[in-house]
Amino acid sequence: MRKNINSLQSLIFTGLFAAIIYIGIWVLRIPVPAMVGRPFIHFGNTLTAVAILYLGYRNGMIAGIIGLGGFDLLNGYAVTSWLTILEVVVVASVLTAVYKGMNYKDTKKNIIILGIIAGVTKIFTTYCVSIVEALMVGTSLQVAYIGAFVSLPATVINSISTAICTPILYFALKDAIKAIMKKTN
Repeated sequence: MRKNINSLQSLIFTGLFAAIIYIGIWVLRIPVPAMVGRPFIHFGNTLTAVAILYLGYRNGMIAGIIGLGGFDLLNGYAVTSWLTILEVVVVASVLTAVYKGMNYKDTKKNIIILGIIAGVTKIFTTYCVSIVEALMVGTSLQVAYIGAFVSLPATVINSISTAICTPILYFALKDAIKAIMKKTN
């Protein structure tokens, strides 16, 4: 699917994944109390990781930016949506670099490793985002570090979900994507 990132087919898949990511957050989100921000458990990160693996760096990142960033813009998180977009860029960059190092071989082992990497990367980026959010509301740096750390439980749950669900969704969709690709070529 990575062959022509500007083809109509690639653009349609990018839009489709963006919509699925948005719906994946909007339909199923479970709020979690935290000292900083308003975190919740959702499947947007998992779906973004799957989009990156299927669509490649650019289109997967665009789908994640539209899906996750669009959700933030339309649901009361507009002030920090730019941080969500940066998180997507970092996750897309890390996943793509590792996947490239694996020569884009989608063995079960590689996809499981990529799911774990996506989850761990998300913990790191969300910790950094929580620090920035705390600083944006005027807390001191030391308090921001502590508040961000205390607010990590929702992120850890989302990251575990990403590590488990990314390989499951990737392989569940693999045959369907191949069938669609055959019909359109």
